[in-house]
Amino acid sequence: MPHAFAHRTPRHASFTPSGRRRGTRGRMARTIALLFASTAAALTAPAESAAQDAPRPTVAVMYFTNSALVGNADYQPLSKGMAELLITELSRNANIRVVERDRLQELLAEQNLSSGDRVDKETAVRMGKVLGAGHMLMGTFVIDPRENMRIDVRAVNTETSEIEYVESIEGKASKLLSMVSELGSKVNGGLKLPPRPADATKFSDAGGKNPNQFRAMLLMSRAIEEQDRKNVPAAVALYKQAIEANPDFERAKVLLATLERGTPED
Repeated sequence: MPHAFAHRTPRHASFTPSGRRRGTRGRMARTIALLFASTAAALTAPAESAAQDAPRPTVAVMYFTNSALVGNADYQPLSKGMAELLITELSRNANIRVVERDRLQELLAEQNLSSGDRVDKETAVRMGKVLGAGHMLMGTFVIDPRENMRIDVRAVNTETSEIEYVESIEGKASKLLSMVSELGSKVNGGLKLPPRPADATKFSDAGGKNPNQFRAMLLMSRAIEEQDRKNVPAAVALYKQAIEANPDFERAKVLLATLERGTPED
């Protein structure tokens, strides 16, 4: 009869030839793996959190300089209109911050500068710092008698005061919306800004195929000038004419709705 105090082996346990229970090494390996995983998570979590909390790059767009070879006065409103469109195009990237045109207009008024004034690099850097922008874009457009158009843009880094990027595109003025869309994409890539969402709508998809887009663009630009002069009735009438010329001109619709609503744009 077995002794009452004889050692009993648990039913679920088994031994190796050396006498050690099986499964011990497996449990140790799993424990070590869990420790490594916890350590890795602890190390990567702060880095991921810091990346998420990092401030978005900020871009500001100055009014374009009008260098039209003919009809210079007729094309002058495009100075503000093209800046408005480029601001909107860049704003489609939710990973960056773009200074609104209204804020730029306020600062220009404070500095006694008009849309027709050519702003030098030093002035642009000072304004960029006031606006909290790390990248300041300055542009020029040229239109010849056949309405061939060239748009030149250069970006100034407000921290170093250096020209960090230069871009030029050419095309027919009748394709201006598509040109601005292309320019926005190139600037985003050239400045090495965070990538734009893949589903971001382009101007070419929002009125950029209408044959009257250039006329609509001029009308919208004139409306912006009237709006800055506080001539709301004239601005409303011009926005409506722009939409009539190009029913798919989304930016003109947004600006008109904002003006009629009498509240700041979201």
